[in-house]
Amino acid sequence: MQRVFSILLLLFAASLPVIAEEISMKDGTKIVGHMSAVTPDKVEVETAYGKLQLKRSDIVAISFPENAPSKAPEAAAVKMDSPKIEESLQGARYVNRTGEFSLTVPQEWVIDPDIRRAPGTLTVLSSRDKMRFLMVSQEEYPGSLESYKELIALTARRNFSNYEELSESNVRIDGKTALFVFSRGIPQKGTFPMAFLSAIVGSGNTYTKMTVWCVEPLFHDMQPTFEKMLMSYRSTGAMRAAAPSSKP
Repeated sequence: MQRVFSILLLLFAASLPVIAEEISMKDGTKIVGHMSAVTPDKVEVETAYGKLQLKRSDIVAISFPENAPSKAPEAAAVKMDSPKIEESLQGARYVNRTGEFSLTVPQEWVIDPDIRRAPGTLTVLSSRDKMRFLMVSQEEYPGSLESYKELIALTARRNFSNYEELSESNVRIDGKTALFVFSRGIPQKGTFPMAFLSAIVGSGNTYTKMTVWCVEPLFHDMQPTFEKMLMSYRSTGAMRAAAPSSKP
């Protein structure tokens, strides 16, 4: 599970002196620099020629060279060792045949092959501008929903500075008992605080964890969309009939 959270160290590493982000604009321009501020409407980038203010609506994609397979042998090894995931995304409907579930996501979202996937990770999706993310994982755990949530929190506290859980609530997803957990933290070696919403769904001894996240300034605007995405989860196979775990 630690590797799952380590991917966040790669997303907004603006403080790294050697590697810069490459930002592709709608007009074909490519800008290389470090993001120094993010708002719902603009991204501020420090370049060799000074600071630039870019409209988010003009950004096509943001590439993080440290995620490239040729420069990350560890990432390549994880992908080679991980089982092949059977998945598809047609329009807004995402289907994962390996994990036997479906989701509804915004039309412009894509399956993201660049982020490292730990064992148990079934998919990572992102917006085309690489600013908003969704990760889904599944694993067997013999305890209760609440104790599984605490396990996840312990891992997060080891991997983020200033990590804190902001709130949690009981919800029903796909007819099953689930938890919504809101949290925030700063990735190690990162500069931007990240905001997260996790949904944990119990089905027998199998737990599905879905986490959506983005930089904190964007989270308020994204929260309704994030919640809708997580609530759209539907199991499509044997887990549909399984009852939620009730073990202490």
